[in-house]
Amino acid sequence: MVAALRMRIREGKFREPLGCAPSEPLLDSADLVVKVVSLDNPRRGPVEKRIDYAKAGIAEYWIVDGRQETITVLALRDGAYAEHGVSERGEIATSALLDGFEANVSMVFDAAGGSVDPQGRP
Repeated sequence: MVAALRMRIREGKFREPLGCAPSEPLLDSADLVVKVVSLDNPRRGPVEKRIDYAKAGIAEYWIVDGRQETITVLALRDGAYAEHGVSERGEIATSALLDGFEANVSMVFDAAGGSVDPQGRP
């Protein structure tokens, strides 16, 4: 698991995605971020952060939801996210941005023991 990285979304606004592929060394931007849905505030990732990351120009946003055991891949198009795919157990989540970058959904959740901790990490 990748440690959280602090990333500036805009002046005075920061987010800490689970992992990201930086496009610049200072993490003022990223090409791809991954967010694990938090159990204490499940709307925060899929709704609030989706808006922030789109405004910041993050090209791809992965949402890992341990409650539903899905991985949603969103691709930025014309300033808003469009769904590239929602993958569940038995399926492979693929990147729209990075050719060959993918995740076996069953393996992700099996490796996590099929549960999510209170901070939303598998």
